[in-house]
Amino acid sequence: MNQSQQSSDSWNAKLYDGKHSFVSEYGNDLINFLAPKPNEHILDLGCGTGDISKKLYDHGVNVVGIDKSENMIQRAKSKYPYIKFTVGDATELKYTEEFDAIFSNATLHWVTPPQKALSCIYNSLKDGGRFVAEFGGKGNVLFITNQIKQEMELLGLTYAEERFPWYFPSIGEYSTQMEKEGFEVTFATHFKRPTPLEGENGLRNWINMFGQSMFAGIDEETVSLIITNVEHSLSDTLLEDGVWIADYKRIRVIGVK
Repeated sequence: MNQSQQSSDSWNAKLYDGKHSFVSEYGNDLINFLAPKPNEHILDLGCGTGDISKKLYDHGVNVVGIDKSENMIQRAKSKYPYIKFTVGDATELKYTEEFDAIFSNATLHWVTPPQKALSCIYNSLKDGGRFVAEFGGKGNVLFITNQIKQEMELLGLTYAEERFPWYFPSIGEYSTQMEKEGFEVTFATHFKRPTPLEGENGLRNWINMFGQSMFAGIDEETVSLIITNVEHSLSDTLLEDGVWIADYKRIRVIGVK
């Protein structure tokens, strides 16, 4: 979740590593779909703090990690100084037929307009190159976001839809956009992935990490109250044996140029 519409400095890279390492951990399975080969030139798009880039590097890949957040990139460089990391936007990639594959985990739901990103991805791949991605799909974290909106309304606050920070397409919508760009879609699936959040404040930490733009213009005290009310309202639904379980729904796609 790294190519944010928020300003690059809004990302807390230390909190991301400390409380949200599950983001990169779930990307391990996606690497199997990528099936990286030694010496391939691969772009890790939305690399965050670099953990998946490191795994690709360990496969013998010539990997480049790119992320819009300067904070994320700085932390990635400090952790893995022997890997090339750079600040960049998925909708403004300047590469031309440079990569054998482009890999993206938990990033593209932050990126709009999606067609512009897909165009950049397509242009960055060599002929026959593959695009492998997983990100939030239709219905992702719907319980959480709907409850935030409801609690705001109960406090007399008006929620503006333009504050919603994510793009969660259906599988049909995204596959169609890939095909319009020229990709042959060889695999596409939409699936539920209930995701445990770390600690008793797991839900609060998740909202503070990823959902802050939903509270634009609201003071910190009121935001804290909203989150407390969300926790109370969702405890019967998303809290299991003291562990918060986020209602994730994901899209996974593979496309070939």
